[in-house]
Amino acid sequence: MRAFLALGSNLGDRWGYLREAVSSLADVVGVSHVYETEPQGGPPGQPGYLNCVVELDTTLTPRQLLEVCHRLELAAERVRAEHWGPRTLDVDILLVGDLVIDEADLQVPHPRMWERRFVLEPLADLAPELVPSDVHRLGGGTVQRAGTL
Repeated sequence: MRAFLALGSNLGDRWGYLREAVSSLADVVGVSHVYETEPQGGPPGQPGYLNCVVELDTTLTPRQLLEVCHRLELAAERVRAEHWGPRTLDVDILLVGDLVIDEADLQVPHPRMWERRFVLEPLADLAPELVPSDVHRLGGGTVQRAGTL
């Protein structure tokens, strides 16, 4: 099944956390460019984020993918100190095929992905057919291509 994960980091070795997470994933089909973005929400004064999207061809269920996301964050020593606060690594499930899940701890598609330019621009690198053509109309500060993993 075709699945997409969003990865972001704004603490410590941001490039290293993203590289390690991507290299730890199985069934990777593609990795978007990495984008440097301003923090959205959360406490003021946070450093900028590096964001990318990874496409998988997986047999894992959304629940199993959520466990993978949590393991990757744990390996990066993520600390959940405050909502939308800075983090070494954040991994979110965006889409898993055309499944729709609405549970307390798991929502697929990601409920805010269509509002986040820092998610949609890297997603468009891998699956432009899934992203509205007017994605640039979204606010959210600067989103600049920073390189590749």
